[in-house]
Order: sequence, then structure tokens, then C-alpha cells
Amino acid sequence: MLSIAWGMGYLARRFGQPAVLGELLGGILLGPTLLGAFAPQTHALLFPADGLVATSLDALLKVGMLFFMFAAGLEVNLVHVRQHRRAIALTSLAGGTIPFALGFALVMLFPGLRWPQDNPHLLALFMGTALSISALPVIARMLIDTRLIDTKIGATVMASAMINDMIGWSLFALILHGLKPGQAGGNPGRGFATALFLVLGFTALLLILGRWVLQPLLHHARYFRDWPGGLLTFLAALVVLAAVGAESAGIHGIFGAFLVGVALGQDRYPGQEKRIHEMIQPFALNFFAPLYFVSVGLKTDFTGQFDGPLVLWVFLIACLGKILGASLGAMLGGMSQCEALTVGVGLNARGAVEIILATVALEQHLIDQRIFVALVAMAFATTLVSGPLLQSLVRRSGEQ
Repeated sequence: MLSIAWGMGYLARRFGQPAVLGELLGGILLGPTLLGAFAPQTHALLFPADGLVATSLDALLKVGMLFFMFAAGLEVNLVHVRQHRRAIALTSLAGGTIPFALGFALVMLFPGLRWPQDNPHLLALFMGTALSISALPVIARMLIDTRLIDTKIGATVMASAMINDMIGWSLFALILHGLKPGQAGGNPGRGFATALFLVLGFTALLLILGRWVLQPLLHHARYFRDWPGGLLTFLAALVVLAAVGAESAGIHGIFGAFLVGVALGQDRYPGQEKRIHEMIQPFALNFFAPLYFVSVGLKTDFTGQFDGPLVLWVFLIACLGKILGASLGAMLGGMSQCEALTVGVGLNARGAVEIILATVALEQHLIDQRIFVALVAMAFATTLVSGPLLQSLVRRSGEQ
């Protein structure tokens, strides 16, 4: 899996695309779509459906997901919100609500697409959430490649993506809370209020602890400066404890890992954020992340579960909602048409975060394989088209 991830990631980068696209393609090559179809015995030997190998791989991937989301949280910079406040507020508002509304309507207004009927309203909420988020790590990489990361456009895109993603993950946590046994009965309003309180309370607790306890501790403790390995162990313990705390609060563990990354990613002490980045990100992004994205292809049969109309609808509505909504918000915030369109295209990349969201929803039986394939295909396609479009818009506008 690592070898395929490295080789396909290298090819993707040679063609000017994010490595995650190559890693996803590598998973399709190794999965039931290709290897399983043409060499089923070899596929079964390499990736048994049960037993010690399957259990160990599943455990490794779950731990890897936590560290990848921690690394994604480190990319979030809350200081960006204070700059270009009007443009960011309107961009994140329109760029989140319009695709959310379209995703919700897609489920409720088009029953002919054969949606699962167990929890139609929860499914509609999930589809709205899934279409409203972006992929912060992929967007950051694209902005760096196009030299937009330090411009007004880059700041607007990053801050808006951060706001959309945090709201999206909070909504997803509430949806997962609604799937738990016993949540369907009783007073649904009270259950929702309780879930909202737990999500907001847990988020605030981690951010406050990160800023006022963990960051000063990491900065002043000589122990961490003299022993980098001790710092790595401490950070790993924080990620796992945050995941356990999130699960105890009724939230998926990856949400806790992401929030710890956000809490420690704010550069209150110069140099500390860079040290944490150098400690965690290389391993998280180059070992755990490739394994995880290859595994996506191992779980899915893109031929047997590919629903063409559903894939097309999800892709078109995702692009229309995000590009139109974010561009409209950026223009209302004072940006030119070309700048606003660049912001919309930049926010349209779903990539890794969308796939993680879809994987968790599949594991919780909120969606079926058809919807999972449609969301993964949408994430793959939006990431594929956003890079070249962004480069074209940058050349057209002359933005530096």
C-alpha cells in the first residue's frame, strides 16, 4: 500500500496534481475495482476480509485517521479571521449555506435517486453538510503552489474554509449523535439541544485548554525542548485523549483530534507552531495519510456500486453550490469578479476531508455504498479540476 501510494503520488505531482489523487487511484488499482476483478485470488491473499491482518490494518488506519486530522487542524489559523473580516464572513456564510441547502434539497426533492429511507432527514442533513465543507490541507497545498497563500485571496480562502469545516464537523457530530440508539425517541428538540451543548462545550474546552494550558506548558517546559521524542509522545497522548473525550461526549473521535490540532496550531509563542509542525506533519502526511487514502479504494467497488446519475447530480450540485455561493459572498465582501471566482474555485476542492466524512458516515450506516462512491468520486473530481482552474485564474488575473 505504501509503495503504490508513493508511486502514484509521485506521478500525480509530476502532472501538477495533489499527491492525494494518486494515492486514491492507487487504492482503486489495489481494490476490488481492478485487482479484485482481474486477480481475485491475489487480492484475497493480500487483503483478507477478516482475521488478524484485517483487524490490524483497520486499527492502524483508525489511528492514522486521528493523526491526519490532527495535522489538518494544525493548518487552521484563527488569526486570519481578524483580517478581511467582511469578505471572510460573507464568503463562509454563502459558501456554506448555499451548498448545504442544495444538498438537503437533493435528498428531499429527488426520491427517484433511491435514497435510503431509514433516516431521510438525517441523510438530508448529512448531504447538506458533506457538500458544504472544503478540504483545508488540499486547499493550503494548492494556494502554496500558486503563490496565493499570503495574499488577500489566500487569506480569505483559508479562513472561509476553516469556518465552513468547523461548522460542518460540528453539524456532522450532531448527526452522529442523532444516530445513537435511544436518540430517536423522546423529545427531539431536547436531544438536539443537548447534542449542541456537548459539541460547543467540548470545542470551547479544548480550544481554551490549548491556548491557556497546553501552549504555555509546551513553551516553558525545558523537558520538551531537550527531548524531542518526549514532545512527540506527549502530542500523541493528547490526540488519543482528545479522541476518547470526544467519544465520551457523543462526538466521533476524529473531531477531538482535529480540535487539538486547531488549539495547538495558533502561534501564541513564536517558533512553537513550527516545531510541532515539523514533529507531526511529515509522518502524519507521508505515512498515515497515504495508507488511509489507499485504503479508501480497498473498501469500495467503483464498478459494482457506481450509480452514474447519482454521481453526476452530486458532482454538479457540489460545484454549483460551492463556487456560486463562495463567489457571491466574496463579491458582496468587496472583491472583484475575478478575485471572487478565484476564491470560489479554491474552496471547491473537497479532497481528503470529504472522504473521511463519507467513510465515517458509511461505518455508521448513515449512507450506503452507492452514496459513498458518489461522494468519493465528487471529492476526487473537485480536487482534480480545482488545481488547473485555480492556476488558470491566477494567470488571468496576474495575482502575485
